[in-house]
Amino acid sequence: MKRQRLKITRREFLIGMTAAGTGFSLGMSLPMAVAKTAVSGSAEASATPEVNAWVGIEPDDTVIIRIARSAMGQGTLTGLAQLVAEELECDWSKVTTEYPTPGQSLARDRAWGSFSTGGSQGIRGSHDYVRKGGAVAREMLIEAAAESWDVPMDECVAANSIITHKPSGRTISYGKVAAAAAQLIPPFEVELKDPADWKLIGKPVRRLDTVDKLTGKQVFGADLTLPGMLNAAIRQCPTFGGKLASFDDAAVSKMPGVRKVVPVEDNAVAVVADTWWQAKTALDALPVNWDRGENVKVSSASIEAMLDEGLAAEEAFVGNEAGDAGKALADAAKTVEATYGYPYQNHAPMEPMNATALWTPKRCEVWCPTQNGEAALEATAEAAGLPASQCDVYKIHLGGGFGRRGSFHDFARQAVAIAKQLPGTPVKLLWTREEDMQHGHYHPITKAKLTGGLDANGELTALQMRISGQSILASVNPNWMQNGVDMFVFQGLLPDGDHGISYSIPNLLVDHAMRNPPVPPGFWRGVNVNQNAIYMECFIDELAHAAGADPLAFRRKLMADHPKSLAVLDAVAKKAGWGTPAPEGIHRGLAVCKAFASHVAACAEVSVNDEGKLRIHRIVAATDPGYAVNPQQIEAQVEGSFVFGLSALLYGECTIREGGVEQTNFSSYPSMLIDEMPEVEVITMPSGGFWGGIGEPTIAVAAPAVLNAIFAATGKRIRRFPLKHSDLRPA
Repeated sequence: MKRQRLKITRREFLIGMTAAGTGFSLGMSLPMAVAKTAVSGSAEASATPEVNAWVGIEPDDTVIIRIARSAMGQGTLTGLAQLVAEELECDWSKVTTEYPTPGQSLARDRAWGSFSTGGSQGIRGSHDYVRKGGAVAREMLIEAAAESWDVPMDECVAANSIITHKPSGRTISYGKVAAAAAQLIPPFEVELKDPADWKLIGKPVRRLDTVDKLTGKQVFGADLTLPGMLNAAIRQCPTFGGKLASFDDAAVSKMPGVRKVVPVEDNAVAVVADTWWQAKTALDALPVNWDRGENVKVSSASIEAMLDEGLAAEEAFVGNEAGDAGKALADAAKTVEATYGYPYQNHAPMEPMNATALWTPKRCEVWCPTQNGEAALEATAEAAGLPASQCDVYKIHLGGGFGRRGSFHDFARQAVAIAKQLPGTPVKLLWTREEDMQHGHYHPITKAKLTGGLDANGELTALQMRISGQSILASVNPNWMQNGVDMFVFQGLLPDGDHGISYSIPNLLVDHAMRNPPVPPGFWRGVNVNQNAIYMECFIDELAHAAGADPLAFRRKLMADHPKSLAVLDAVAKKAGWGTPAPEGIHRGLAVCKAFASHVAACAEVSVNDEGKLRIHRIVAATDPGYAVNPQQIEAQVEGSFVFGLSALLYGECTIREGGVEQTNFSSYPSMLIDEMPEVEVITMPSGGFWGGIGEPTIAVAAPAVLNAIFAATGKRIRRFPLKHSDLRPA
């Protein structure tokens, strides 16, 4: 018997779904062609039969999988496509991807779910509903084939984009039934595969976007051209919170290519010209006066004093507490105390901020590299002065994001503000590297004072950590705070959850004295677990040394209740040869933590010569992300995360003078060079049962593992960063 279907129209079905309050409906609410009409007013229909929001199939069996999350080099498009394709049972060799727009998603009751790409959520935050999208499409294709043959659905099976009627052996490809499938009512429920049956998930397949990047076909925001497009260069007040006072456009208006000089919001001025270089040249010659405001008095020294006051303050927000740390410290046979500090850091993506905008009184469209298309759409509509339904954002691959292009869309707002002053003309705004360096949203500055207590047997009885420094949420999203507390500050130190501490300490107090200088903070790849892992893992090493214990053995005693974290720690120790003699001049250091739901650990091998020159030879890293969608991508992400984390450790620092950032380019804010990169050995050990992040967790263990190895090599504890300020000559 064929599956029974209700005798209602597709429209009636959809109205019923909405009335039932289901909201997110796997994207079955409108065909793509209808959505495009609703959003843009264009009656042009898509030539690709859409089975549902996630899947379109061409007559030649090409499968187009629509992905809402952004690609910024981390392999998200491939990983999410694998999840959809696994349930779809399609031919992977014929899979391609495309972005839906947030406007299309809005018109379809947010059919694609979240567009946000950050917090290592790209796969772990959407695996369930994208797999359902693939499974629903598979069932609809099978039903269409069964109806064409007039046979029961349960006699048909799908594999490799082919549907087979098992009793007769008849076959038909997806491309031949896709149009018919698109007319069917989707099933209310689908059963997802058991992980034991996965054929594509867990396989190291090649990324879908590699060829276009290698051939230069891939278009990034800085590459985009549109017919009749003009180009804009911008300069913002060099002081945080400062304003634009005046400018003399007459001085540059007759320079080659210059079309217009315009104010942008209240703190910037832009030159619009035929080419970007003409715009930049004129901007450099433009006389500008700034109202620098009160923040001109802010400096690195004044911020340091603010943080020092916080370390000693009586009041603070508690993030994790167990037992009575104060009493246990007072009763300890031995106490150890240390203060660490972590600086402001820039995201420093290779592609500076940019956006292209086209504004008319009735519609505004923006093309931009964004980590969150929905947030970009909101910023666009606000700047355009139009309803969101009259706007849209076309996502472009990012030349680096790292959090900068997620919560902040100042560049999109600016592009719209400029385009409004040239109605009907597309304008591409591209920041200079200097603007990108000096007008970011920076990794927040913090300091931490740690005190640990040991008993007569060298056992850790108490640990107290006071964090003094900036809250990201207080500036970026106060609504996410809990009774005035920014719990993000405690990432890697919380009692449990995605960022739970990896140790059981009988008496523990971790608190935060919030001190917010006027330097704008932001989510920076890895966020607060980066410095928290340094504070905790380096101090654990200090405690082990004070107790006369092996750092691995000391940690293991505290990790009995954290078996997954212990497993990755043991894995790197074994792989690196911990407990066996290292090669001459080589010294090892360990670190472990839980971040973004994944359990990660690292063992670093370093040498330091008599002149204090550091060489990081090898890092062994282990990751348990629960499920591993694409092991090749995991390996690449871990390797890339070490470039990011070690660059921060060695060089990353933004200093403040007269209310602004002093660093202007990679000459003053360097990154690791290729000859400094250590060999990285990646151990992927998915234990199943949960979905952890990949892009950010291992950043956190890179720095403390190296720092602990430096101590083993030199006898010096480094507690202020970056390392470029430290004398590493052996003590």
